[in-house]
Order: sequence, then C-alpha cells, then structure tokens
Amino acid sequence: MKPPPFTYHDPTSIEEALDLLQHYGGDAKVLAGGQSLMPLLNFRLSYPTALVDINRIAALSYIRHEAGQLWIGALTRQRMIEFSALVRGHLPLLYEATTLVGHLPIRTRGTIGGSLAHADPAAEYPAVVTVMEAELVVQGPKGQRILRPEEFFVGYLTTALAPDELLVEVRFPISSPTSGWAFTEFARRHGDFAIAGIAALLDSDGERCRRARLATAGVGPTPLRLRTAEQILEDEGLTESSIEAAAVRASELVEPDNDIHASAEFRRHLTRVLTRRALRQAKARSQERQAWESKDRSGSP
Repeated sequence: MKPPPFTYHDPTSIEEALDLLQHYGGDAKVLAGGQSLMPLLNFRLSYPTALVDINRIAALSYIRHEAGQLWIGALTRQRMIEFSALVRGHLPLLYEATTLVGHLPIRTRGTIGGSLAHADPAAEYPAVVTVMEAELVVQGPKGQRILRPEEFFVGYLTTALAPDELLVEVRFPISSPTSGWAFTEFARRHGDFAIAGIAALLDSDGERCRRARLATAGVGPTPLRLRTAEQILEDEGLTESSIEAAAVRASELVEPDNDIHASAEFRRHLTRVLTRRALRQAKARSQERQAWESKDRSGSP
C-alpha cells in the first residue's frame, strides 16, 4: 500500500524542527528511523498533514559521558548504541536490550528517541529507561523540561510529548561496577516484539540485596515498575525463596490484556517465569563482577 499524501520537511536544526511542529499543531509527525512510522503510513493507520524528517539534525546523534551519566541523543541509531564501548562498559543492560531489538537492518535505521516516542509497550527501550530511572529531555518552544519515565509514558502508543515538542536526549545513570543486570523476554521468533519481557537491575552483596529494580515490557499499556516485588528482594535478600516470592508478586502486579498473540493469563505466567529467570541471571552477574572487583583490589592473578 501507499501512504496518504503529506507535505515533507527536512530541517537541519532543532529550532527549525520545533517551528514546523508548532506551525502544524498536532497534524505533523516526526520521522526519525521510520521503522514504526512508515508501516503505519503505508497501512493508512496514520494521516499526518506533514512529515518532519529530523535525520539531518546532526546535533541529535551522540553518546557522551557527562557528570556520572551517559547522555544519548534522541537520533542516535540503535546500531551505534549496540557497538558503543561506552554503552557496553557503563550501561550493559541497555546494550543487552539493544541486541534484542528487531534485526540488524532495523537497528541500523531505528533510533532510541524514535522507539521511546512511539511508546510501544512491547518494545525493549521503554522498559530499560523505566528500570534505570533515566531522564528524558524534552524540548519545545518554551525550552527544555526533564521527565521521568513514569511521567513520559501515558498510555498505549501515547506519551506526554506536546504536539510542538521533541524528545531530544536520554540521560542514563551509570551502573555500579558490581551491579547485575538482565533483560529476559519471550517472543515467537527472534526479532519479533516480545509477548512479555522483564528488565532487572540488582546491586547486591552476596545474598543481601541493597537495591533492586524491575520493569515490564508487553504486559500493559505502559512499562510498569514492580515496586513491591523489588521490596521483597531488598527486605529478604536474594535467596531462591525470595526470588520466587518476588516473581509471584510480579505476576500479581501486572494487568495484561487478551489479544491475538496471547491471553492475559499466559502473560501473567510469563511475567512470573521471566522475572525469576532475570533475577537469577542478574544475581549471577553481580556475584561474578564482585569477584573480579575483589581480585583487582587484592592484586590476585
């Protein structure tokens, strides 16, 4: 199928793009990687008056270390994130999740900002920014504002972005060198959107859990922080029984829908299984990193 007719613009600056968005009100769509937008246009599920193609705005593509955080421009390609030494070293969860996004040709065009602004709850990046408590920098005619993930994601394919605003940057806190991480998901085929997924971060000391973070993908209209499941781990530690209790609690917290891909009951079951799996993997990675850190401090070969 062919997309509906639209006026095309390719600004070269953020200011020019914002002027265009303000001019068209809510009748313009932003084109970044286009991996989600173009199918919507071709199936005529979206009828914008104009497309604002931001691919020529070079100022929106970067990965840099700033004040204990990694700042990633919204137009940064997923492939650039996947092959970034900074990301792999400081944000291993983001790296792991990126390898699960579609296939390499998709990651070559897709952008981090495009995925987040599209706000598909089954996508990996919304869950990652939620579990990492990242900051989302939004810019409009009145300047910039910084949103937390729970403020940014409003509903299915819906964000807090105003029609004349752009997501311009994502700021990730750098992970502790001894933290553990995991992103587990279930999809029918590699590269498909997940039927359910869990992102996990753990900061532990042996069986003691100093800090736990869990977030979902694909089991609700937005990514969900599983706060009471996290509390179980922080209160009771990382024993097998507490991990199982947290996994059970995670399945109780989600409210998934039935659809053609899976029933709500199956998604709840997957939430339990994937949470258990993610926590075991994150715990093992944390223990492994602590062992290496201890060897480095002692000077052992």
